[in-house]
Amino acid sequence: MKFTRITVNPNQMGGVPCIKGLRIPVATVVGMFAEGMREDEILQAFPDLELEGIREALHYAALAVAERELPLLINP
Repeated sequence: MKFTRITVNPNQMGGVPCIKGLRIPVATVVGMFAEGMREDEILQAFPDLELEGIREALHYAALAVAERELPLLINP
């Protein structure tokens, strides 16, 4: 997938992936969603953000996690 709403700029926000044209890190959007916020609540918190930006941030995060092994507890 080609990401059109996510950018990485070493001169902006320390080079972390952000929503294009905004200083909103992908991690912030994903964290808000993980804490139980609905899309409309996130959009209310960030009026310049669009629904497509939230969805692309979630997709970006999913692909980023798929590319790495994370230590998980294994249930016996």
